[in-house]
Amino acid sequence: MDVALRGQKVLLRDMREEDLDTLYYWMYEAEDREHLNWNGPYKPLDPLTKEEFRQLPRYQEELSVVGTTLPRHSLIIEIDGEIKGSVGRYWISEVTNWFEIGIVIYDSRYWSNGYGSEAFQMWIDYLFTHMDTVRLGIGTWSGNERMIKLALRCGMMEEARVRKARIVRGEYYDAIKMGILREEWEARKNAQD
Repeated sequence: MDVALRGQKVLLRDMREEDLDTLYYWMYEAEDREHLNWNGPYKPLDPLTKEEFRQLPRYQEELSVVGTTLPRHSLIIEIDGEIKGSVGRYWISEVTNWFEIGIVIYDSRYWSNGYGSEAFQMWIDYLFTHMDTVRLGIGTWSGNERMIKLALRCGMMEEARVRKARIVRGEYYDAIKMGILREEWEARKNAQD
C-alpha cells in the first residue's frame, strides 16, 4: 500500500528512489539552504557524496517499507508536483513507544504560507491514525520560533525547557520539548468535525 495524503496545499507521499538526488540537492547543492540554519543547527551536516547519501540507512529503511502497511518514518512534502520538504519521526525510546516528529520545508520561498502547517497537521493525523502511540512530541531550540508556533497551532504544548542547553552560532539557547497526547488530538479532531 502506497501512502499519498492530499491536502489543500500539499501532498504527503512515500519516498521514491529517484527522490534521493533531489533531497541531496536541497541538503548540499542548493543556493537556498536556509533550512539548515533552523533544522537542528547544533548538529553539523556530515559531508557526504551523493552515493554515500543515497546509502544512508534511514533512506534505505524508508524505501524498504514502501508498498507495505507499515507506518512510515518519513514522507515527502510535494507542492505543485515538486519536492519542497519532508516530515519524519525518530525514536526516543522504543520500550515506551516514544518518538518525536519533525518537518522541514527546504525551499524558503514556501515558508509562512501555510504549507508547513498543513503538512505537519497531516503528519500528526497520519501517525495517530496508523500507530498505537499515546503521544507525539518535538524537540527544538528556543530560537526556532517558527517551529514552536507551528507546534502550538497543531495542538502541542510546551512540556519541558532545559535552559542554555543548545549552542547555535556561538550563542546559548534553551532546549524545548513540546507534545500532544492522543486524547488531546482526539478532542481537537472531534471539535473540528
